[in-house]
Amino acid sequence: MNQFDIYHDSHNIYYRQPFGAVTCRQRIILRLEIESIRAADQVLLRMWKNDSREEKVNMLVTHVIGRKRVYQVEIIAPSQPGLLWYFFIIKFNGQTYYYGNNQQNYGGVGKIYQIEPPSYQVTVYKEQSTTPNWFKDAIIYQIFVDRFFNGNEEGQLLNPKSHCYLYKNWHDKPYYRNDPTTGKIVCYDFFGGNLLGVIKKLPYLKELGINVIYFNPIFEAPSNHKYDTADYKKIDPMYGDNNTFHELCCQAKQLGIAIILDGVFSHTGSNSRYFNKEGQYPDLGAYQSQKSPYYPWYIFKNYPDEYQCWWGIDTLPNVNEMEPSYQNFIIYDQDSVIRYWMKLGAKGWRLDVADELPEQFIKGIKQVMQQTDPESILIGEVWEDASRKISYGKMRHYLLGDELDSVMNYPLRNILLNYLLGLHDAHQTHRALMSLYENYPKHHFYSNMNLVGTHDVPRILTLLGEAPPENQLSPEQRKCFILANEQEKLAIARLKLLVLFQMTFPGVPAIYYGDEVGMQGYGDPYCRATYPWGQENLELLNWYKMLISYRHRYDLLKTGEWTTLYAHQDVYAYLRIIKNGRDIFGQSKKSGVAVVVLNRSKNREYHLSLEVRNWCQKSLIDLLDNNKEVPIKAGKLDVLIKPLQGKLFIDH
Repeated sequence: MNQFDIYHDSHNIYYRQPFGAVTCRQRIILRLEIESIRAADQVLLRMWKNDSREEKVNMLVTHVIGRKRVYQVEIIAPSQPGLLWYFFIIKFNGQTYYYGNNQQNYGGVGKIYQIEPPSYQVTVYKEQSTTPNWFKDAIIYQIFVDRFFNGNEEGQLLNPKSHCYLYKNWHDKPYYRNDPTTGKIVCYDFFGGNLLGVIKKLPYLKELGINVIYFNPIFEAPSNHKYDTADYKKIDPMYGDNNTFHELCCQAKQLGIAIILDGVFSHTGSNSRYFNKEGQYPDLGAYQSQKSPYYPWYIFKNYPDEYQCWWGIDTLPNVNEMEPSYQNFIIYDQDSVIRYWMKLGAKGWRLDVADELPEQFIKGIKQVMQQTDPESILIGEVWEDASRKISYGKMRHYLLGDELDSVMNYPLRNILLNYLLGLHDAHQTHRALMSLYENYPKHHFYSNMNLVGTHDVPRILTLLGEAPPENQLSPEQRKCFILANEQEKLAIARLKLLVLFQMTFPGVPAIYYGDEVGMQGYGDPYCRATYPWGQENLELLNWYKMLISYRHRYDLLKTGEWTTLYAHQDVYAYLRIIKNGRDIFGQSKKSGVAVVVLNRSKNREYHLSLEVRNWCQKSLIDLLDNNKEVPIKAGKLDVLIKPLQGKLFIDH
């Protein structure tokens, strides 16, 4: 093993060209460098294509420099979308060695193995596949309606539900009221936020710089979260009515704000028009009769009380998405759920638990959305790397051209938390980011929903303040927990760095309501508290507004090329650039260069000399330091960056 060295770097176009995901039938050149006294007996590329067929291809020497030999092979990507996997087999003196992906499966520089190694991935997607350009330029704001704002003048609640708890004080903390024996929720709590409240706060969202509102479910349902849909074609009466929704869409559109709805199509509520377990609807529900038109939608084990339900929760009966009558109702009918709400003004959908929806179902939704509005957006809830997600034993094809435009970028959130909390250094952060960049088609990478908070995770400020793990606290302790002053200062400083990254990195930044004003809270229900109107952290809010304005002002921060510039210990720096008046998608945009530098250290400053001669020669403006002009000397940008500080340099 010590007599030779083997090297391949899938992130370097010398060793793999082109970089990253490719279209069907695209030519790919792979190179492997071996340094040894004598040539290898044989070097093979081992591949698996979509149909799981194994191929072994001889690699030939193309260059010899001293003891280094470069072995090369040219392959053609499969004619059908899917994943291509490869590693290398090297034979020396009767021994067989392997070179494959690193053990983190990050791609890039690999490793020598004596057994079959992890494979490198190549994502192969359909030719002409793309995502709407307007969305790549957007900023998303997620709203949990009951907790955002009550638009009624006297604060009265619209159409309160029976068996629910209504708060008198908007600033109370939410909590679940569970049966102590069964653990089931006895009644849901409501604060009274509604769609009229969103309409009244549209000027606030416009001033913040928002282009897209993504709503948690707003259709009629017994709960406050609305993931137990009762009527897919009716706004919940506590939120308003269908006319209110249409008015919201019209007023938002006038302000340049699009509306995206949450589609919960893998299950319904048991107390719904379709299942009707409680008998509250006049319709004949599936639970009441096998003659119900909705009976084929559900999967009963022992009728009527034993049925498949989502994660074993009996108030959420699963549906059979492949049932034609269900597909027609949701997707294909002229007044289908998808068409109905888009005609009322919705610009797109976010698919709840996309992993549990059959790919034919998602393709059908995408097809009908395209027919209704070619510029519409389909987002999927996927928590892992969506390019290689395996769900129920099947590889999913979310990003290959027929399904999703965007996914909720939880992997990016994890990468940033690991970096800011000191769990991974800057180099590990770079490698993790490059893995996503390599695996996602570029138009998807730039359309990712780049979130840092949602209704399903603890508030970002709480995590950045190093709060105790929530599993170590009782529900009452979690409910009452607030960061101490020093913890809060640390958390805000870290969140500023995170927002600087979020607003200057490829993808679509997504803000969970209230994160921009310093809301805290552990996981559900504490991350779903009310927006603190009148008690906002204005320092943080102004930081968000400033960075969002920069993103809107400079095209290169949206669709410019992205390159890591420096990644060592605490400091991560990257470059955004548009060259020759064209962005990465060939659109006509203003040329320019930006450099972003982040220092996550709590107590150490760094003096850097960044090599930038290939991108700029004169000087840059430090946007976060009074637009101070910083010269480029001998092709280098000198930066003194203090603890927990970020820098954003841009050319004139």
